[in-house]
Amino acid sequence: MTPGHGWLVILASFLVAYILLLVPLPAWANGARPEWVALVLFYWCMAVPHRVGVGIAWLAGLGQDALQASLLGQHAFAYAVAAYLVLKLHRRIRVYPLSQQALIVLILLSLINLVQVWINGFIGRPTPAMTYWLPPVIGTLLWPWVFIFMRGVRRHYGVQ
Repeated sequence: MTPGHGWLVILASFLVAYILLLVPLPAWANGARPEWVALVLFYWCMAVPHRVGVGIAWLAGLGQDALQASLLGQHAFAYAVAAYLVLKLHRRIRVYPLSQQALIVLILLSLINLVQVWINGFIGRPTPAMTYWLPPVIGTLLWPWVFIFMRGVRRHYGVQ
């Protein structure tokens, strides 16, 4: 694959994350849906920071806002903040073992939720229940598998 085609792989991975975001879950599991788009975003920000940055994070968040019919810009702002932190620390994060990376992912996903709670509070929406904090935990548990899968895809298609 030529270097210019790496964008297609990155775009396809985000499309798969959006599909996973929309897949219907049973009512009891709907509150535990991981932030697939954020996990894919974190991987690409760490792996190819020269290609995926704050701008892509903003666009990915706008896409999620549109798909979930949430306040336009809510996910975009939260993802841009998290992507900025990943970009600033990507050289350090990449050398950590997956267990330590997962803890960083927990902090980042919790930050995304915290920003969203702050925005919702600012516009007068009620504070969510404690189950609102379950997706960051699920995302943290999934991070090692997401990382290994995405690394395999990146290496297979030669995304640099």
